[in-house]
Amino acid sequence: MPRALPLSHVLLALAVVAVWGTNFVVIRIGLSHLPPLTFAALRFVFAAFPALLFIRRPAVPWSHLVAYGLLIGAGQFGLLFIAINGFISPGLASLVVQAQVFFTIGLSMAFTGERVRAFQIAALLLSCVGIGVIAANVDATTTPLGLGLILLAAACWAAGNMVAKAGGRVNMVAYVVWSSLFSVPPLIVLSLMFEGWPAIATGLRDAGATTWAAVLWQSVGNSLFGYAAWAWLLSRNPAASITPMALLVPVFGMGASWLWLGEPMPGWKLVAAGLVLGGLAIGLFWPRVAAWREGAARLPSSAA
Repeated sequence: MPRALPLSHVLLALAVVAVWGTNFVVIRIGLSHLPPLTFAALRFVFAAFPALLFIRRPAVPWSHLVAYGLLIGAGQFGLLFIAINGFISPGLASLVVQAQVFFTIGLSMAFTGERVRAFQIAALLLSCVGIGVIAANVDATTTPLGLGLILLAAACWAAGNMVAKAGGRVNMVAYVVWSSLFSVPPLIVLSLMFEGWPAIATGLRDAGATTWAAVLWQSVGNSLFGYAAWAWLLSRNPAASITPMALLVPVFGMGASWLWLGEPMPGWKLVAAGLVLGGLAIGLFWPRVAAWREGAARLPSSAA
């Protein structure tokens, strides 16, 4: 059984998931002035500089850093920023993007031969029902396009996970910093192509302190602090004690969107959240419950 975490570690983990969850609202705030692809490019500019001047490059091939940078930068965050720019509410975006868990499982099955287990199928089906509830209730703040973009972003995130996994155990803060170098160029090119220099120049000119704070929240808070603190916690505690707290990310995301942006929380949205989070919880906790039950069943024979 996972041991109890020290209170300071619990508070730090809560701080990380709070930053990751509220990040979706911060994205929406930054998009008030910056075009989405421009905003995404700035996020990775400040995630890379000046940190890479002080952080050694991780011991992985350059091709891994390039692939991860493209998938996470232009893929996950480029699509995410576009989606939140009027196509889906930040709260629902924070929930739906968690589908990356199931995309990651699917890619692991396809490329590493990992076998899917019954509880994973049950978890996937439950979460898919939740996504279906969202799809059945599309409106002005939750469009089919927005839902599709977030699911594509989740797929890119999952593919990035596979690239990172192929590199073995590395310093993920260094990995994120150095791969960000390869997120910036495609985002700038795409921004120039689809948003145009006049929109970029206007966004940069009109960006005030709040907008730049949103950029720094993305790069320094979400990327550098989040990854560094999470890695520190995992290095000092069992993963079984830390990883379940990631389930709170969409809770913070939906709560912050309701509190700060006034996002409505009708019953169907809460039901969808319960279904998706329920599926994620089954996938995360079932192996631990099964292992506990198996260990408990052995106790009488061991005592004999």
